[in-house]
Amino acid sequence: MAETETQTEPIRLERDGNVAVMILENPPLNLFGDEAWGALVSCIDEVEGSDARALVWRAEGDIFTGGVDVHSFQRVVREGAAGDAFGSLIPVVQRLEKLTIPTIALVHGLCLTAGLEISLGCDMIWADESARFGLVEAVVGLTPGAGGTQRMAERAGPARAAEFVMSGGLYDAATLERWNVVNRVVPDDELLETGMRFAHRLADGPTIAHGATKRIIRAFRAGGVDEADRVTPDVFAELFASEDLQNAVETFLEEGPGKATFEGK
Repeated sequence: MAETETQTEPIRLERDGNVAVMILENPPLNLFGDEAWGALVSCIDEVEGSDARALVWRAEGDIFTGGVDVHSFQRVVREGAAGDAFGSLIPVVQRLEKLTIPTIALVHGLCLTAGLEISLGCDMIWADESARFGLVEAVVGLTPGAGGTQRMAERAGPARAAEFVMSGGLYDAATLERWNVVNRVVPDDELLETGMRFAHRLADGPTIAHGATKRIIRAFRAGGVDEADRVTPDVFAELFASEDLQNAVETFLEEGPGKATFEGK
């Protein structure tokens, strides 16, 4: 990838043209601890202040992530103050959700707990055929702390979310695609290539309009169709002030559909 910076953080940010790529690489199991969460926040800070027009969340290694480092739970048990230790996790996922650009998680292999919760904060999840997912906190007497339960319920429904979390089991990509949690399942050796190609398609498109779409979806999540209907006229109307729309309308009339280019302005 282009414009890569050498970093030692467990999560780093790279740029592939106009696509920002957050990469989890913390071998051997890509576990989450304080450093990983801090690095994630730094990456989101950088994306918010950049000209990136799409964001990909992915991982290196044979598995996506083995989840949270259980040593962090042991430390909290000894020291107490669990609310202080983990109270900031959901706001991080919320910041990811509120990015105005399209976001997509590309999940391969095993994806547990925190890594899945961050993926659920993305607009879309693509997975390879071998991917397996789990919110397995029940194995240590916990329930997910970074919003995974409610985001599973939002996508899959309350009953399936309850099964997914309470069972502490692993579910394959095909099942979660059927449950509307995963958008697409692709062959193992095609995930990165096809996922990045799709991310570039989004980034090269009308990203101002994509941001408007996200605002309407957030309104729907907050208040259903009625709330989405309430905000849509204003969100829709604001797009007419964008250079992208104005140029695209002229191009459509002069050259026909599919010829416009977009700059995110």
